[in-house]
Amino acid sequence: MRDLATHFFTLDGVVRAVDGVSFDLAPGETLGIVGESGCGKSVTALSILRLIDRSAGRIVRGSITFEGRDLTHLDEPGMRRIRGHHISMIFQEPMTSLNPVLTVGTQIAENAVRHLGLSKRAARERALEMLDLVRIADARRRLDEYPHQLSGGMRQRVMIAIALACNPKVLVADEPTTALDVTIQAQILELLDDLKSKLGTAVILITHDLGVVAETCDRVIVMYAGRMAETAPVAELFARPLHPYTRGLMRAIPRLDLEAEATGKRPRLKEISGLVPALTRDIPGCAFAPRCELAGPRCTAERPDLMDAGSGHAVACFEWQRAGERAP
Repeated sequence: MRDLATHFFTLDGVVRAVDGVSFDLAPGETLGIVGESGCGKSVTALSILRLIDRSAGRIVRGSITFEGRDLTHLDEPGMRRIRGHHISMIFQEPMTSLNPVLTVGTQIAENAVRHLGLSKRAARERALEMLDLVRIADARRRLDEYPHQLSGGMRQRVMIAIALACNPKVLVADEPTTALDVTIQAQILELLDDLKSKLGTAVILITHDLGVVAETCDRVIVMYAGRMAETAPVAELFARPLHPYTRGLMRAIPRLDLEAEATGKRPRLKEISGLVPALTRDIPGCAFAPRCELAGPRCTAERPDLMDAGSGHAVACFEWQRAGERAP
């Protein structure tokens, strides 16, 4: 992806939901995209598969190149051959993504019939194989059940089975563990990691949870107000967060401090003061500047590009060296 910009056109003005996102994705790699609600994570994912409703918004700039083809210029029949076959997506809420009047087996088999050209019988066997792969017990019986008959965790596994039915090269997972309890959440993340190892699929994992990123990703992009704030290998980012926004997110993570536990004095979580800027107005400088304690005149007047900070680390901040000198 290079300099992707996706805008929505509303009565209140142009909403710059994604405004200049660039990254590479290698086979078998897990890339995390993290940030608070409304930062552009899901719109980035929908843009990859060209699922933005054209009556409301569109890609206005940039390119998305997959195996030598720019998806932004591909016609709709060409995109239909890509979606669900070479690039698949797990959506945020399985209950609204699954068809309530079709059985689980029918919905998985449908993808195999369309993209792999299997017969109905072969596609049903493929659906059974996929339910076994995502570790759903008594898979043959579940084939004929409807989404409302399954638990939240099982519905999410069905979504993963549909997405993987055609052995895609890229899997986009949009907050796949939202609304699941922590035990099921851990099982889903373990499953994704296991499937990535078995199938060699590259994964784009979209989340607002830094703990999930630390556990599962190889590299991470931190987004803020539709822009990239920072990108780095996961271990590097957690050891040396450089953008003031990333550092603010780190300070807001609840943590178990053994010394505080012993003394009974727990440190208060530190919030990031201020509000996210409205994306309907053009932001000439750094989008985080009004909330940043290090911001200077240049930060409000000039938009920072990603700057190389070494070790595969890049940060969009003029003051990143000053930020790095402070205790994390």
